[in-house]
Amino acid sequence: MIGAGPGGIAAGVKLRAAGIDDFVVLERADDVGGSWHENDYPGIAVDIPSTTYQYSFARNPNWSRFFAYGPEVKEYHAEVARRYGVYERVRFNANVDSEVWNPDLHCWELNLSSGDTVTARFVISAVGAFVRPKGDVGIPGADAFRGKVQRPTDWDHDYDMAGKSVAIIGTGASAVQIIPAIAPDVGELTVFQRTPVWSVPKPDFAVPEAMKKFLAVPGTSAALNGVAFVLVDVLLRFVSKTPMPVFKPLADRFDKWSIAGYRRYVRWVVKDAETAAKLTPDFGLLAKRPTMSSHYLSAYNRPNVHLVTEPIEKITPTGVKTRDSVLHKADVLVLATGYEVFSDPETYVPGTVVGRDGFDLAKFYNDEGLRAYQSVSVPGLPNRWTLVGPYSWSGTGWHAFVEVTADHAVRAIGETKRRRAVVCEVRREVADAYHRAVHASAEGVRYYLCELNGDVPTYYRNSQRDSTYIRPEGFFAARKQTREFPLDDYRYETADALERPVRAETAV
Repeated sequence: MIGAGPGGIAAGVKLRAAGIDDFVVLERADDVGGSWHENDYPGIAVDIPSTTYQYSFARNPNWSRFFAYGPEVKEYHAEVARRYGVYERVRFNANVDSEVWNPDLHCWELNLSSGDTVTARFVISAVGAFVRPKGDVGIPGADAFRGKVQRPTDWDHDYDMAGKSVAIIGTGASAVQIIPAIAPDVGELTVFQRTPVWSVPKPDFAVPEAMKKFLAVPGTSAALNGVAFVLVDVLLRFVSKTPMPVFKPLADRFDKWSIAGYRRYVRWVVKDAETAAKLTPDFGLLAKRPTMSSHYLSAYNRPNVHLVTEPIEKITPTGVKTRDSVLHKADVLVLATGYEVFSDPETYVPGTVVGRDGFDLAKFYNDEGLRAYQSVSVPGLPNRWTLVGPYSWSGTGWHAFVEVTADHAVRAIGETKRRRAVVCEVRREVADAYHRAVHASAEGVRYYLCELNGDVPTYYRNSQRDSTYIRPEGFFAARKQTREFPLDDYRYETADALERPVRAETAV
């Protein structure tokens, strides 16, 4: 297994439940939790209710807040990993540079940054949706700044920013939490915004003991989650099933009315009319990731918080220079510039995943577009599954859909072992047929993201102008497919082709 975040933990638990104990989890960091370990910036918290941000097999009725803070979320994942015997199977500080299929031994060779090589019969890639922080922030002079640089994934809490002049680049989900968290303490805070963000109030509160007891009643938390999943499913079904002549005008009106309503809301919260106008998106609510915060917009009412929308020309040793030739000096530069995500073809580097007959996943995705059978398996990559792949997010919390994709992988691995086979590879014609079906059902999503809001920078739409982030079928259809996909959608090769056995170390 590659990755010990929410997906890797889920897959480890599922493997053990299936009686498969011969596996190791390779984790590049020094602890489990994925993004919840790598990110510990001020104000970090979940942006959906805590009750929906958990595993179905490890429901937690004791969240301290309705929207839990990062440290509590991280500890939840660590506790689940320990409770289910996954933690001790994690090999930390093990960064996988490349995965190469060995056709003679019918196994994968995982080459680590340390120079070690791990061989594995099966591989489950659980690197997650946000694969790595963007190394190149796309701004000239990014390395020139001589002051303190803070990043969401590398925050120095020992550095005292009280009274300092701080510049923050980016207004995405991380920045929406960071800005109101640090604004009361810093001297001056200058926010550089390329695109405004939707930010609606977050109904957060400390969970009372009575509510915790209610959530502890068997079935209660599952029922509440089920209601939320049904609502999201109804929306996705509406988008995917509504005929385009009907859907297009409805989507147009939805955006027009929601933008008008949000404009009035921002103007009501933000005192300065010019700042309010700059903070108001001219695109639809769902065009890019909306955020929840009860303090983000009001932070701009503080006299020490300034919004800059003039494009950045470059970063200098002493601050940020905009194209109007103004140099905004700063003691601290916060780079909240985002991640490389799984739905972008550029995220996949040539030579890092090489399968049968030299099949290169990066070349395939860049040439043919992102696609995978039920989002998890690709022809040419035998014995390999991805938990967060093309068309995988079903609109639910992350745990729900990675459990679905983990179940798919474990079911395929189990069938391979039952048949005493050593190779399991999805049939190309099956994968192609699935892609045609899911691509067709995503027509409404593509219209909304690629046409109606086609000029909006968003990771919901990739550089190929495709919307491979969202699984238009919805959660319940995805779960049903996982449980019922024909096992012969894969082809199996027996051990007769092998001269000697290979011990599976990564995810048997």
